[in-house]
Amino acid sequence: MSTPPDPSTPLTARAHGSALRGRGWLNTGGEELDLETLRGKIVLLDFWTFCCVNCLHVLDELRPLKEKWADELVVIGVHSPKFEFEKDPEALAANIERYEVTHPVIDDPELETWSEYGARAWPTLMVLDTHGRIAGNLSGEGHAANLDQLVTQLVAEGEADGSLRRGPAPTVLAERTPQTLRFPSKLALMPDGRLVVSDAGQHRLVVFENDGATVDAVIGTGERGHRDGDAETAQFAEPNGVLALPSEIADEVGYDLLVADTAGHRLRGVKVGQDRLLRSRTATEVTTVAGSGAQWMQGEPLPRGEGDARTFALSTPWDLTWSHVLGRAVIAMAGIHQLWTFDPVTGAIMVLAGTTQEGLVDGPAVTSWWAQPSGLDELPDGRIAIADSETSAVRVLDPRSMQVSTLVGQGLFDFGHVDGPAGTARLQHPLAVTALPDGRIAVSDTYNGAIRLIEEAATDGASATTGGITALSGMVGVAEQPGAGSGGTAGEAAPAPGEAHVVTVATDLKEPSDAIVGPPIDGIGQLIVVESGLHRITWVPVAKAAERMIDTGAQRSERPVTEVGPGPLTVRVLFTPPTGHKLDDSLGPATQVTISTTPTSMLTAGAGVDTALERTLEPDPAYTEGVLHVSARAASCDADPTIEFPACHMHQQDWGVPIRIVEGAPTRLDLSLLA
Repeated sequence: MSTPPDPSTPLTARAHGSALRGRGWLNTGGEELDLETLRGKIVLLDFWTFCCVNCLHVLDELRPLKEKWADELVVIGVHSPKFEFEKDPEALAANIERYEVTHPVIDDPELETWSEYGARAWPTLMVLDTHGRIAGNLSGEGHAANLDQLVTQLVAEGEADGSLRRGPAPTVLAERTPQTLRFPSKLALMPDGRLVVSDAGQHRLVVFENDGATVDAVIGTGERGHRDGDAETAQFAEPNGVLALPSEIADEVGYDLLVADTAGHRLRGVKVGQDRLLRSRTATEVTTVAGSGAQWMQGEPLPRGEGDARTFALSTPWDLTWSHVLGRAVIAMAGIHQLWTFDPVTGAIMVLAGTTQEGLVDGPAVTSWWAQPSGLDELPDGRIAIADSETSAVRVLDPRSMQVSTLVGQGLFDFGHVDGPAGTARLQHPLAVTALPDGRIAVSDTYNGAIRLIEEAATDGASATTGGITALSGMVGVAEQPGAGSGGTAGEAAPAPGEAHVVTVATDLKEPSDAIVGPPIDGIGQLIVVESGLHRITWVPVAKAAERMIDTGAQRSERPVTEVGPGPLTVRVLFTPPTGHKLDDSLGPATQVTISTTPTSMLTAGAGVDTALERTLEPDPAYTEGVLHVSARAASCDADPTIEFPACHMHQQDWGVPIRIVEGAPTRLDLSLLA
């Protein structure tokens, strides 16, 4: 295996890129690409995975770059999966279509190309010049301006030495045909019984009659964009969460639905017409109620409930629910790992929980860490349940005490399909939670293709197996399961007192991404489920006979382990301001680095927040392996003092680096933010 490129190597001493290895290619019509045939082109390798919201941000950043440099630049996605589900070639092909990836993609399930290039984080970008040499190494998002500048430089170099070869990229795309739903995401039940589904793959909303099959209305042109207006002219960009507002709120604000316009970084208000023949009286109308359309980036102010919500940058709002305790909508701000609130009446928007750091940290809401929260629902007691997708966790926020706790889930790299006590149960990238009338939580366990049920312990501290929660008609509670109250069946661990319990109620679904409670059929409770991978909504019975325990094993995301020597470890975040830029400390420190570990006690010194890009850590000798979490950001601005309005950029990235302590291994770890 070739030696990974040193990110600090100057552009005058570029190393040649390694061969592109993987299982196969997509968007090339079956052709396999290699660096030799791409000579003469500037090549941008985008190491990504489709579960990663930061990777989705980079896909959007690359769209204008590909358009501007269509004849000089070839973007190649290197799909490097985190979850087991993402290794499925059919799932990859579907998500390439879902997110409108229009450049060639190499399927790298064994992380061969990832390892060859020394990638350590999603997303990582490598830029190769016309001779196939590495000219740039960038981690994270927010690099659009830097990439444009680098491509400009490399085009000039290629023109000067005659190596530049212009022409379209070698891309072959499958034809997309319109259909009723394409990769639907979320749904809501309106007071009149109609169902509203966010048709994310076609950038619109579809309103169904209460049978879930008869289309009543389509809202939006189906073209990706942003435009307010009526049903025929409005535009969305990958809408996800849909919230039917309480009737008294809807009457006051003049719209029925709040929609998370995810890729547009906005919230939209939608007045849904009652009868399309009476347009003059009940016309559908879409308005923007929050979000400027810009994506929030580190270093920018966060809203505090003041000012016009439409002037603030949001970051990939994914889902919504109404909190009767707060009297506001709660927003899953997936792009920056936070929860926000929005008051439709006053227009106030503000942060509810999260620091923008990615991870799983409970406790006070203000210091909690989240990882791409993607599903919300209010429980009968007023708490908010959250599907924290990247930690494969279901968590709860109490809006009265403002405390966060985790019901199921262990962290960023632990997942699986395991039922039983919450401490050992595992999910795989759940995208939705649904509050059931009896207090239990139904989980759309997306990457396991399953619906799971979580039953919490009784509030008096007794185990859930002793009762205390009444089951829905036709649905089984933990107290009714065989072995409940007697330690469980042979070989099955019983929940500890106060511990939640997980069971599976449905399997063989294709990417379930949301569910709501539907009316019972023949006395059996029903969930109306969005089956995103099959482009449909479907009724799933939640019957006593369907309850079962599944254990396919707990898993961890396996990435190449970095070996480091015992004793002090020096971590360097490599950052060189782009040409013509300088570090910007006009609004505070230009750089910030946050370091932590899993397990949390692995470091005796060096954890925490500091402004230095180099830090010495002291690992506890009791540990031989773990995960090092590093979050870095750096601000740069135009260096020319004569520029009246200098352009400024915030560069940011999170790394989760598996490390193993080995005698004789290096005692320095370099991470490239921009080199």
